[in-house]
Formats: sequence, structure tokens, C-alpha cells
Amino acid sequence: MATLGLVEYEDASPEVRAVYDDIMRTRNTDWINNFWKALAHDPATLRRTWESVKEVMTPGALDALTKEMVYLAVSASNGCGYCVASHTVAARKAGMSDAQFAELMAVVGMANESNRLATGYQVEIDERFRA
Repeated sequence: MATLGLVEYEDASPEVRAVYDDIMRTRNTDWINNFWKALAHDPATLRRTWESVKEVMTPGALDALTKEMVYLAVSASNGCGYCVASHTVAARKAGMSDAQFAELMAVVGMANESNRLATGYQVEIDERFRA
């Protein structure tokens, strides 16, 4: 259960409803997921986070699938079960196959392992890798 509970649409302030309406319009859906409902206890955080998500996740130099897969990889690394679930669905909607998911998780696992090894061994960065 969310620490402060969830703010349902019918119980939301006009400020929160405006953000909810924009989420539903932008995502072409008729529901608000629990992440947004939890953030709605702080309308400023809800609005700021939604505006950032809209800006960052809009296709640009990276397409929607790539962005969702990066988000999924970071979420898996950070151990955010909620984000793994929601961005797996979003990545699948953007075209991610089962094989891509499996390969992505293999890369995430390998990167986490080698990162910890390099950190633990305090490996000095090679000169040719320095910018």
C-alpha cells in the first residue's frame, strides 16, 4: 500500500484533476495508474514529474522503444518493481519482443556485475577511455 494512499480522480483537487486529464489525453487512456495517484498527495511534485516524463519520454534522437528499454533497464538495476512492470508493458506496446526483453535483462545483469567488479577492484580508467 502506498505510504499516503492513492488519490482517486473523484477525490482529487482541480489542480490534480488537470494533471490527470493531461495524462489520460496524452496517453490516450481512460485511467490513471497508481504511481500518479500516489504522487497526487503533492500536486507540485505530480505536475513537475508529469511534465518531465512527457518531455523526456517523447521520441527524439531515441525512439520510443529505445527509451522504454533504457527506462526498464535502469528500473531493473534500481530494483523498482513498479517501474519494471509498467515499463515492460510500455516497451512491449512499443514493439519489444520476448527475445529483446531477455537480451536486455542479460545486459543489465552483466553490466551490474562488471560495474561492481570494477568498483571493488578500483580499476583505473584507461587513458583512451577518458574524454
